[in-house]
Amino acid sequence: METKNSFISSASVKVQGRTAYYKMLEAVRQGELIQVCRGVYANIDQLSACMVDIESIVPNGILCLWSAWNIHQLTTSMPQAYHVAIKRDRKVKVPSFPKIELHHYTSNILEIGVMEKVIDGFKVKVYDVERCVCDAVKFRNKVGIDVCSEIIDNYLSRPGRNISKLMDYARQLRVGNILGNYLQMKL
Repeated sequence: METKNSFISSASVKVQGRTAYYKMLEAVRQGELIQVCRGVYANIDQLSACMVDIESIVPNGILCLWSAWNIHQLTTSMPQAYHVAIKRDRKVKVPSFPKIELHHYTSNILEIGVMEKVIDGFKVKVYDVERCVCDAVKFRNKVGIDVCSEIIDNYLSRPGRNISKLMDYARQLRVGNILGNYLQMKL
């Protein structure tokens, strides 16, 4: 059975023949594999890694909010789930494990600040640091003012910060005035 980064596709196993497919089903019954979503199975031993292949579970999903803040080391809190941004009109069925929270955005907002990063051998889309700071300000009432303040402080303490890019994103995301007020207090 071929695995792609700890995930096994039932379609790829069927190509190998009926015997390989039945071996995969037997591994599921014995508890060696777990069904992540329809047609996708995961090796339990390798799922303990801190990152999973989000692209195979939520195609074209972008890590955002708590997940992105954690990746960029903007906050000390650990995310309780993978936070994934998708296009507003998409319907995605998420598995019970790993826990994934979907956030729906319009297509023009969704594409602002997307970058690709390799984490634990997985190529994932994630928002860049400036977009993460803007999201923290935008959702400050949901995540808490203390978390928002921590993210802004950690961003401002970075040597490679780009304030003009940050303010450009803030204007596009309609939080320019609020972020400007925060920056005036912090700088």
